[in-house]
Amino acid sequence: MKIRARFLDISAEPLALMHAEDAAKIGAKDNDRVKIDAKASTTALLNVSDTFGSPGEVILSGVLRRKIAAEDGDEVGVSYASNPESVRSIRRKMDGEALSREEISAIVRDILEGRLSKIEISAWLTALYINGMDLDEIAAFTESMVDTGDRVDFGAASVYDFHSLGGVPGNKITPIVVSIAASAGLMIPKTSSRAISSACGTSDFVETFCNVELRADELKRISQEVGGVLAWGGSMNLAPVDDMVISIEHPLGINPRAQMLASILSKKLAIGATHLVVDIPTGQGTKVPTFEVAKEYARDLMGLGERLNVRVECAITYADQPVGNAIGPILEARECIRILEGDRHPSSVVEKACELAGMILEMGGIPNGGERAREILSSGKALEKFRQIVAAQGGDPGIKSADLVPGRHVADVASAKSGYVHSIKNKDIVAVAKAAGAPADKGAGVLLHKKKGQRVEKGDLLFQIYGDNEAKVARAKELAEKYQPCEIEGMLLKKITSVKTVA
Repeated sequence: MKIRARFLDISAEPLALMHAEDAAKIGAKDNDRVKIDAKASTTALLNVSDTFGSPGEVILSGVLRRKIAAEDGDEVGVSYASNPESVRSIRRKMDGEALSREEISAIVRDILEGRLSKIEISAWLTALYINGMDLDEIAAFTESMVDTGDRVDFGAASVYDFHSLGGVPGNKITPIVVSIAASAGLMIPKTSSRAISSACGTSDFVETFCNVELRADELKRISQEVGGVLAWGGSMNLAPVDDMVISIEHPLGINPRAQMLASILSKKLAIGATHLVVDIPTGQGTKVPTFEVAKEYARDLMGLGERLNVRVECAITYADQPVGNAIGPILEARECIRILEGDRHPSSVVEKACELAGMILEMGGIPNGGERAREILSSGKALEKFRQIVAAQGGDPGIKSADLVPGRHVADVASAKSGYVHSIKNKDIVAVAKAAGAPADKGAGVLLHKKKGQRVEKGDLLFQIYGDNEAKVARAKELAEKYQPCEIEGMLLKKITSVKTVA
């Protein structure tokens, strides 16, 4: 059927809207697929209406303009199209069946080409969340995602990397780890993410002092010249299906283990990693609540690494409270650079960074990795390497922590009673930092003055809220007073006394 095209930016998803009369002529109904033919061909999900649009016209989402090489008013062919075979494979996974490499590859390819609707991708993610995948399936899923994008080829060179499963605020160790490893002569092209649900992703704070939006060829060149890179993974076409899937799973509020594992390894394979250390933060309020669950993740990651020819080692780390004191882009960048400059506080950041860097050094054949990492940090070599990386990425090679100034609006939150900091609720601290504007407002965030186990007196400062916007800081303080993210308890939990009858 030939029909006039009209394009609207109604959705990023390939959609076609037809009048009910025209849909009936091609034997299609709402939510069927149709084939659109112009200079090129593609498929789209059909919406049918008898009130929007006119007979003889098909309204197409803007994303289809490039795919079919047509413009407003052009005549296009529209015909019924059957569902892709991958829909049947998704149903099989919903029934708990194992899928072949070919079936998984077809699902990934159809996601990339827009042949699966968001509803069908949601069904795929829900099936993975409920029924999971075995390691052979996850390996196939990983490799299929890598094949959808670019690869960085370093030849026969060993390429080192590390990744954190996330879930703990203030985890600002990436520039420290990369600088230590690169100082020791290892190549570590680190790609990181921006915040999705947190108050600050690694790229959110790194971009406060250098450019993180690098092309794949720039990542390769800087890695070979300097040894380390601090790049945003989203600026490169690395495993793009992973990003497409994450954008759909986030509103669902689910994070299937199979998807998480494939996501991690696909990005690492795409940059040519041969050795990988994975940080598994474990504790209440994180993605990995218990030590036993953490060990399960470690086993899966190492087993998956064996199948994909990547040597994987895992570190289970403490995550019952934020790492360090700073949460938010500029605050985290400042604390990170202070440690590179020689500050040994907060000790939790120093310890975690050096232990993870030490594991990477040992994978590279350097003995006593943790001790060697501390020597490199203390000697100033890590700071020198950090500045080389910053300069290579367009930043100021003379960058100092004092150059980074957080938001000028500040609200203090004090303790309402004396006692000890019993706990710091990660999710609530993140909520307060986000209310202040983080990560979009670079100067926004939270600076902790007391950590778990420390003594406080009534009126003592627990934390400060920083922001670029006064109204946001005021709202964040209201939220802090409501949530009470720092729990203060006395040493005496309960009095138990005997009751005597007096004659």
